[in-house]
Amino acid sequence: MIVSEGRIGRVFVLRLGDGDRVPDAIEDFAASREVRSAVVLALGGLQDGKLVVGPEDGAVLPPNPMLAAIAGVHEAAAVGTLFPTAPEGKPALHLHGVLGRGETTRAGCLRPGLDVWKIFEVVVIEILGTDLARSHDPETGFTLLGLAPL
Repeated sequence: MIVSEGRIGRVFVLRLGDGDRVPDAIEDFAASREVRSAVVLALGGLQDGKLVVGPEDGAVLPPNPMLAAIAGVHEAAAVGTLFPTAPEGKPALHLHGVLGRGETTRAGCLRPGLDVWKIFEVVVIEILGTDLARSHDPETGFTLLGLAPL
């Protein structure tokens, strides 16, 4: 287990709209306001993109991700964390969401990107004082959160 204690800093509320892409818009916002670490909560409408819905085989590393195409407008709720990449220091959002349309529901990682449909409300709760960053792990292929001072 890796632990880093922090405290709550600024709280931002964003309303993304048509033409915004998640996670890009949230990472760009964080960079513009110098938000290094945060908890991110979001809800609204998403469409047209891809969602990581699991590895093809959980025993194979690095994993080959399964991608699900998202077409049409979906209701969405998401939660994630934002931490800098090491050594660059760029904000990197790890956001998982649940998307629903009609009788169909999908859950997964929004990393490949989805477009906002009309409204996507985002709350960014800044975490101050942590010494965590994301760095590439060659064994798993993931960009993992760890103690990595920049």
